[in-house]
Amino acid sequence: MASKQNPASKRELTHERIVEVASRAIRRAGYDGVGVADIMKEAGLTHGGFYAHFESRSALLAEAVTRAGRDSAATVAERMQVRQARGQSGLRAIIEIYLSDAHLSGIEQGCPVAALSSEMPRQPPELLAASTLRVRSLIERVKQALPTAQQAQAPVIVSTLVGALQLARVLGANAEGRALLATTRESLLAQYEVLA
Repeated sequence: MASKQNPASKRELTHERIVEVASRAIRRAGYDGVGVADIMKEAGLTHGGFYAHFESRSALLAEAVTRAGRDSAATVAERMQVRQARGQSGLRAIIEIYLSDAHLSGIEQGCPVAALSSEMPRQPPELLAASTLRVRSLIERVKQALPTAQQAQAPVIVSTLVGALQLARVLGANAEGRALLATTRESLLAQYEVLA
């Protein structure tokens, strides 16, 4: 007789809700712009319940950046699959998705590396370790889209993707920001797509 899978407990559902809210909040406001009280309020919970779920603020933020990375990667993977089914190379799909107008204006749902990389080196060890994994994961995703002989170029491509998105966000989700993304897309594709 097959055992039924236990539904998530109320505590697990609450924990997930807090992490989900925090994953959006860190991308919107940065690590230093996120307070426990604000996250709990946005999650519809009292501040006092925080320590029933997390040992510290850093523990929450480490889970949040992991969740943000997982969610962002899943979205990219879905969109890549659609584009590759239409004949696009994996590299073109990554570049066009990452440097898209939607990603420019969708910071809360976007890549945590672009949203947080300037803050990552100054975080406590637990949070730095989780952040570092996000960077490595992004490099690995690009590496897999390149032929073996060119995989050493993945960090260069990722650096360009992240930097271009950050600068475009500074310029704004306007003609100037979109133009920066378009120019960078064209440059990356001209330089690297022939390799993929």
